[in-house]
Parts: sequence; structure tokens; C-alpha cells
Amino acid sequence: MKDATSAAFSLGLFSLVFSITAFSSSYWCEGTRKVAKPFCTEQNQGDHCIRFNSPDANNSNAVQYIWETGDDKFIDRKFHAGIWYSCEEIINGEDEKCRSFISLAPAADRGVLWLSIVAELLYNILLLTGVVLMSVEMCCYRSVIDGLKINAFSAVVTVLAGLLGMVAHMMYTTVFQMTVNLGPEDWRPHTWDYGWSFCLAWASFACCMAAAVTTINKYTKTILEFKHKRKTLERSLKIKYKFPDHAAPEKACNVYVNSFHNTTEDPAHPVKDLHHLATISVL
Repeated sequence: MKDATSAAFSLGLFSLVFSITAFSSSYWCEGTRKVAKPFCTEQNQGDHCIRFNSPDANNSNAVQYIWETGDDKFIDRKFHAGIWYSCEEIINGEDEKCRSFISLAPAADRGVLWLSIVAELLYNILLLTGVVLMSVEMCCYRSVIDGLKINAFSAVVTVLAGLLGMVAHMMYTTVFQMTVNLGPEDWRPHTWDYGWSFCLAWASFACCMAAAVTTINKYTKTILEFKHKRKTLERSLKIKYKFPDHAAPEKACNVYVNSFHNTTEDPAHPVKDLHHLATISVL
């Protein structure tokens, strides 16, 4: 059982780290957008500008011939966008120009974007709560019954976190696609695809659901084993001992169950001293 608890805790911790990293980054989507080349100047020379064949570029009366046609007039500028910011590279520069993604989203879709942000925050909070509960269950609980209660609560919290994370990721994807179609002209990408942050966010969701399944499986397995051992104990008491009261075996099992409120032993272990329980039941 300790191995299952440790596995669930590790998966929950990985999910939390992945989610926080993805939420704070701006690489959910990456791509390029076509930008018209500027005219070449004395300071700006190279392949990223349009050259003139006139020796006097400052003379407005001089005829300027532009040899670039079609796609030669444009340059592909890389960009990446996240929940908070959208950044694109500067031509002939190493820095990036960043803008708030919330301001780029269409006005009709900003409410959905804010819902996505709130859902992401709640997702991280619930994940943190689940990880804390798993650590308490693994290290600090005093009795098996209390451990099972913590286990059940952490399973519920982790499942809710996974559902919120899935909804948040899907809402952001919808808002981004709407922004690509209806966003500002000076931002709309020519080509785009999902980035590493988006993959990390869904990896966080997968780890979260795996942690929830592991926790629920541990809880269910413990309860089923406990019921099976209880029935086995009742059957053994009926066969080996002659009770004047037909309900005596069940009462003895209740004494056995209540004894685990102050112990950290596994409730599924076999009882060694059945005669002691039989004496208690008869009394």
C-alpha cells in the first residue's frame, strides 16, 4: 500500500510542476507571420530589407526600382504565445517584442479566456491540495481509518483538478483559434502549431488523472480486502467456536474493526488470537 501512495504522490508532484511551468510560460503556440521588408538604409543592410538601384535614395525625384516581387517583399517573423503574453522576434535584433495576449483576443472571447485563466488557477490550487494530502497520508496519519479518509478526500480533489485542467486547456485552445481568425491584422500568424508548453500542460493533466486513478484504486483495494477478511473472520469464528449468540461473530469483528482507530497496522492482516476475540464477544 505504501508503494501505491508513493506512486500517487510522485505523479501528483510531477503534474503540479508541469502545470506551473506551462502556466507561467508563453510557448503554448508557436509559428511565423509574414512581415513586409523595410527599405534598406545605411544602418540597416542585409537580406531583410528592400534595396534600391538608385545611388541617391534620399532624393525623392530619383526613380527607385524594386526588384523584389511576390514573396520576396516579405520576411517570416517567428512568434510564440501563451496565456499571458505573445512575443515575436525583431528583425535584425536579438530582442523580442511582447504584447498581452488578453488584449489581442477578440472582445467577444475575452470572457472565455478569463474563465480559462481562473480554471487554470483552480487546477493548480487543487493539485497542490491533493499533493499535500497525499504527503500527509504517506507520512503523518496516526491510524489506518484516518489514512483511508485522507486517501478518499485526496482522490476526490485530484479528480476535480483533472476535470478543471482539461476544461481550461480546451477553452484556451478555442480562444487562440478565434484570435488567429479574428485578431489584429498586425498579429495574425501565417503558420502556427502547438508548442512545448501546450504539450507540458496536457502531460500535467495525464499525470493528474494517473495519480487520481492510483489513489482510488488503493482506496478500493483496501476496502475490498478489509471486507473479505471480515467475512473470513466471521466464518472462522462460527466454525471454531460455539457462541450462544448468533450475532457474536459480528460483534467480535466490530471489536476488531474499532481496534484499528488507534493503530497504524494494515487492516487486511489476519487475526492471530481468535480465542481472545471469542472471549470478548461472549462477555
